[in-house]
Amino acid sequence: MSFFKKKAPDTQRGSGKPEFIIAGLGNPGKEYEYSRHNTGFLCLDVLCNTYHFKTDRLKYQALTALADIEGHVCLVMRPQTYMNNSGISVKAAADFYKIPPQNVIVVYDDISLATGVLRIRKKGSAGGHNGIKSIIWHLNSDEFPRLKIGVGAKKDPDDDLKDHVLGKFSKQELETIRATSERAVAAIGLMVQGKTDEAMNQYNG
Repeated sequence: MSFFKKKAPDTQRGSGKPEFIIAGLGNPGKEYEYSRHNTGFLCLDVLCNTYHFKTDRLKYQALTALADIEGHVCLVMRPQTYMNNSGISVKAAADFYKIPPQNVIVVYDDISLATGVLRIRKKGSAGGHNGIKSIIWHLNSDEFPRLKIGVGAKKDPDDDLKDHVLGKFSKQELETIRATSERAVAAIGLMVQGKTDEAMNQYNG
């Protein structure tokens, strides 16, 4: 069983047209589980557990679910296109449901923040993150809200960045990421209610 998952009833399925997309970024496959670059997937584990649903439907090149989050139908998705092509999956879903960028909420890792720091932004540049670059490119917009979860910088500047982001969290780091993910999920609950400023004031680290 995943470190983040518990046995919970699948009771919070949404129905109808989603108002929001909530995309957690990562890479598919067992070899990438618990890696820094899969922080978005790990956060979605907490979201699924909190609201009692599973992302188990393969659509738009992603594992998806329609979920009721604070009274709002959301398409929750884990792109399976690998990180650098995350935008392909997000755009396909956004186009199908005609969801504007302002209603596409993206959760991902950030090496510029210390491990466990949460930073919510309404829009912005990619900051060197290839998954966000891809989403900006495919949506032709950087005006989508995002939750950045810090995973820490390389310990040695000479270390390879790819090795760092694909490296595994320690058990202690995972505990920190789980706690931060719980705060991120609470923030998402506010954001879908149109309370992004409140979420930023309450949860930004």
